[in-house]
Amino acid sequence: MKHLETQRLLLRPIELNDAPSLFTFWSDPNVSKHMNIETFSEVTQAEQMILLLQKLSVEQKACRWTILLKHTSQVIGSCGFNYFDFENERTEIGYDLGYPFWGNGYIPEALQSLISFGFHELGLNRIEAKVEPENINSLKVLKKLHFVEEGTLRQYEKSKGQLVDLIMFSVLRNDWIEHTNA
Repeated sequence: MKHLETQRLLLRPIELNDAPSLFTFWSDPNVSKHMNIETFSEVTQAEQMILLLQKLSVEQKACRWTILLKHTSQVIGSCGFNYFDFENERTEIGYDLGYPFWGNGYIPEALQSLISFGFHELGLNRIEAKVEPENINSLKVLKKLHFVEEGTLRQYEKSKGQLVDLIMFSVLRNDWIEHTNA
């Protein structure tokens, strides 16, 4: 997995030494509220998650990058592809950002780089995102990035012990190229 860069951000493959920083975010109910994980209570949970993500990356089943501010190298979140279906040229995107960094446009900036990588270097045709209807910030991000809302998946998965609805979004390679001229 390669490093990705934007104007303000560096995305690099997730590392075990990111655990303390990512634990800070994954243990924050503001951040984990709409993630399909329980809010973490111990840094070892973040370490276990990172080891799992690294294993999935080696197996080419998924991949995750840590998002850092370029000018300070401070970890601010993570993003990546939750699974790969290379046979059907598709994946699902996932992302999280530490609460102190919300509202600065970091996630759209990081995802633009990630999406371009998926289409141009991995040869994908479709990138999906599934979002809880209450996750207003993610809905705004996806619309800003020209994802198309395809419908609601009713009681699609369990999150924190409850079945939740998810809204399915997607962006296709041709749509992306048309909107970004990239």
